[in-house]
Amino acid sequence: MVMFASQLTATTFSPSFLNSTPSDTTRSPFLALAHLRYNRTFFPTRRRLAVSSRLNSSRSSGAGGSVDNGDVPYELHHDFSPQRETKGSPVFVTLPVNTVGPEGKISRPRAMMFSLKALAAAGVEGVVVEFWWGIIERKEPRVYDWRGYRELVMMACMCGLKVRAVLAFHQYGTGPDDPNQIPLPLWVLDEINKDPELAYSDRFGRRNIEYISLGCDTLPVLRGRTPIQAYADFMRDFRETFRPSLGLTITRVQIGMGPGGELRYPSFSFQKPNVASSGGLGEFQCYDKYMLASLNACARKIGKREWGDGGPFGAGSLTQNPEHTDFFKNEGGSWNTPYGKFFLEWYSNMLLLHGERICREAETIFRGTEVLISAEVAAIHWHYAIQSHPSELTAGYYNTFDRDGYLPIARLFSKYGFAICCSCFEMQDATMQKINPSGSPEGFLKQLLLAARLCDISLEGQNFTTDLDDDAFSQVLKMSKFYSDGIEKRPFAFNFVRMNKRMFETQNWDRFARFVRQMSSGKILQARLRAQLGSSRSYSF
Repeated sequence: MVMFASQLTATTFSPSFLNSTPSDTTRSPFLALAHLRYNRTFFPTRRRLAVSSRLNSSRSSGAGGSVDNGDVPYELHHDFSPQRETKGSPVFVTLPVNTVGPEGKISRPRAMMFSLKALAAAGVEGVVVEFWWGIIERKEPRVYDWRGYRELVMMACMCGLKVRAVLAFHQYGTGPDDPNQIPLPLWVLDEINKDPELAYSDRFGRRNIEYISLGCDTLPVLRGRTPIQAYADFMRDFRETFRPSLGLTITRVQIGMGPGGELRYPSFSFQKPNVASSGGLGEFQCYDKYMLASLNACARKIGKREWGDGGPFGAGSLTQNPEHTDFFKNEGGSWNTPYGKFFLEWYSNMLLLHGERICREAETIFRGTEVLISAEVAAIHWHYAIQSHPSELTAGYYNTFDRDGYLPIARLFSKYGFAICCSCFEMQDATMQKINPSGSPEGFLKQLLLAARLCDISLEGQNFTTDLDDDAFSQVLKMSKFYSDGIEKRPFAFNFVRMNKRMFETQNWDRFARFVRQMSSGKILQARLRAQLGSSRSYSF
């Protein structure tokens, strides 16, 4: 990763700082103040700052503070100013999924510190840290382990970086064979094993355990607590643990609301390859007993008992052409019949109700902490040009050619003071439609951005794909201006997903640093990466 030559800085980093006990390092407001004082002196004067980096570092620093183990060397040169301008749109970078391991410790703290310093030198505003429910409350209910995350927040603070905390109540990974697999807490999985109905189910009886079914939101199915109570308890303990940092280092908190952290149903998995290009319709997730009980009650209420036995007939298979289905086809599709409208209103309203329950809890818990709260909406764009928007419907977004399904979500977030987060800012219609003629990422995104503008809420954008070229970065700039330009400059922040070893390669780093400068609209920094060929070994995040 990246290491600053200690002899060129006025203040050197002491590894012993990270050995402080948790009670000494995060619960003391005096230490938080010390962190701020450290940041003011970290780069006291404008200077040419050399930064060297080597991958897979295993040997101790020499007298000069640099690491030399014969691996690939990198060198960064920066014109550093005492304060970075932030009048434009700040850029955040999401850290690797396995930054904090299953045992609650930072996987490679030394390499991470070097990387954080490099990001700060490039003008990045901060980092996005996913606080995984499955790691922090892993073994027993109400037993939280924040050790690795406290250390990580301190490291970001020492580098002058802000932190956006993502409270992730979902599973990560495609299965046990995924090396980065992060399941739900073990005790939650035990409860699901006892009652499989806690997991979402489609019409074929296939269970999805990425996220607990919202059908049991208010039922005490988790050892006497409801899922909403479990999420709220987690948020409260997070608030108390990191209270000295809230509003100072931790400036944003994103609340997970579903699979992938997004407010949606797990109609398909984004973690499977080529989801967007395959044009998958998705499956309605309403067949666990809790969802079916709600559907049945709503159908009985309007005197249509036959409408409450399950999801729509004729919805087709996952990869079927929508025009070949009875439910989704443009002409005569049952999505546009009284039954279809009843079902889709119930299905989407259940998702909105789930979002409101979490928004209400989060707003109460974080009130007065001076952090911006946000939630994420999925960027489902591959059937946007079809009248019924089938893949959006199965995910819970009742958005069709004559109905705006995102405005109710924006109104909900506005009601509780939430910002809205969404991906696919780098995607272009011209490129996508070569793969999928029915897709329109730009059309989807413009609709969502207009809803956000109408409801006057802040926006956080991010990329859908990981490999961004100059055209992709230009597209991000274009779409961010679509939202933020105007008489009233609306706040916008971009989250680059995510940091990996390729990001620090010469061409990629130059491109990324240039993008950060363009987003900032100010003379923040000028970064240049020079790489020399060395060992073929690479660092694995």
